[in-house]
Amino acid sequence: MSYTFDFSSVLTYWPLLLRGAWTTLVLTFWATIAGFLVGTLCAVARTGGPQWLKTIVGGYVEVIRNTPLLIQSYFLIFGLASAGLKLPIMVGAVIALVVNVGAYTTEVMRAGIESIKPGQIEAAECIGLSRSQIFLHVVLRPAMERVYPSLTSLYVLLMLGSSVLSAVGVEELFGISNRVQSQTYRNFEVFVVLGALYLALTGMLRLGFHMLGLAIFTRRRKLGTPL
Repeated sequence: MSYTFDFSSVLTYWPLLLRGAWTTLVLTFWATIAGFLVGTLCAVARTGGPQWLKTIVGGYVEVIRNTPLLIQSYFLIFGLASAGLKLPIMVGAVIALVVNVGAYTTEVMRAGIESIKPGQIEAAECIGLSRSQIFLHVVLRPAMERVYPSLTSLYVLLMLGSSVLSAVGVEELFGISNRVQSQTYRNFEVFVVLGALYLALTGMLRLGFHMLGLAIFTRRRKLGTPL
């Protein structure tokens, strides 16, 4: 082999790569917040809602978990546009991620909610807590605390999975790297830099979730329980 490595030609595009990394973080941020809210509401509906609502939520979860994110993205961005509902590319991308991660969050949060023993709820009722207080402090927060490591991994995978959206025209990190690759013809170097950037983003995201967990779950912080 006489291949000569040349990372300098790739690194000259660092402003583009940083812009792609920022887009990836923005997508992940909004999709994480909205996906958690959607997933939590669906989990509550699936565990304590009427039967018709449980059926609807169950159908949503099964459809999303058994179809690829790429197909969902094409449907939400191009399919709806063909039907006359045109969305900005970033809005469509965020919605696609929210719909996808919301289904997985539903099952994770449902597992956490169902892990709360009925005796804990009965004890809370005996000391006079209101229904909203019981739901927030006895059910929801402990449930989230128990599944927090799973949620962290899920949203890190969401960030990595957002690379699929480059196929529908979103200029996130992977999409930008394809442009750099086509202009430099340095495939190996581009993917080495791309891998390093994704590792850095993953580390930042995990650190952020760890700090957030320490701030929210004070009991775990005091006990030294891993987040």
